[in-house]
Amino acid sequence: MKNLMSALWAETLKMRRSTVPFFITLGFSMVPWIGGLFMIIMKDPEGAKEMGLISTKAQLMAGTADWVTFFSFLAQAVAVGGAILFSILTGWVFGREFADRTAKELLALPVSRATILTAKFIVTAIWTMVMTLWIFLLGLLVGYLVDIPGFSMELLRTAFVDIIGSALLTIVLLPFVAFVASSGRGYMPAFGWVVFTVAVAQVAALTGWGDWLPWSIPALFSGAAGPRAELLGMHSYVIVFTASLLGAFVTYRWWQYADQTK
Repeated sequence: MKNLMSALWAETLKMRRSTVPFFITLGFSMVPWIGGLFMIIMKDPEGAKEMGLISTKAQLMAGTADWVTFFSFLAQAVAVGGAILFSILTGWVFGREFADRTAKELLALPVSRATILTAKFIVTAIWTMVMTLWIFLLGLLVGYLVDIPGFSMELLRTAFVDIIGSALLTIVLLPFVAFVASSGRGYMPAFGWVVFTVAVAQVAALTGWGDWLPWSIPALFSGAAGPRAELLGMHSYVIVFTASLLGAFVTYRWWQYADQTK
């Protein structure tokens, strides 16, 4: 336990001293403000034209300016945007050791590699979940400032489940990103993995097979393609968590023999 706490402290310091997590969080923080802008436009399209927010020929997104639409936008942004930004953060956490040429020193530490990996996974999970909670709270503030109608406590509870659930399903798939960044010895391969999984997830969702592909399931859970009760079954959640365990297994396994690979 003492070694784990030390590893957690070291990984936390790396986060605090780097600008990468800060800029990822800053970029993610734009989501509620973009959603608020959409609400303003949908509330008063003519006024938005006069303000120069949209052009005369602009095609506005479908929906009404209410909390249901706003929360749905946030949930989908967390599922889709989180798949990209959370993966970038994970790729950086696991790949920076190779990019900074500190991997050999890390492997030589008198701390088990499993402990180091566990610390990396914990810090990544906490940071991404804190970002999600921040987006949710910031969304409430933006919605209040924009004066979106239709708020209720029941809707708030439902939206919380949608947003946090989408984030959790996205976070548990991050071990695969960690494996690609580790085995690829840098964070650039992880970027390629993100592009690949996002593209495949879109195709699977469009063809009706999204409930069987782990990387499509968070977006379907968020309601991006309709009510999740009609799109997802128990098998979908089993697939996600099985994929998570597989990703974690291959990551730990690779690091166990990292100094024996080229």
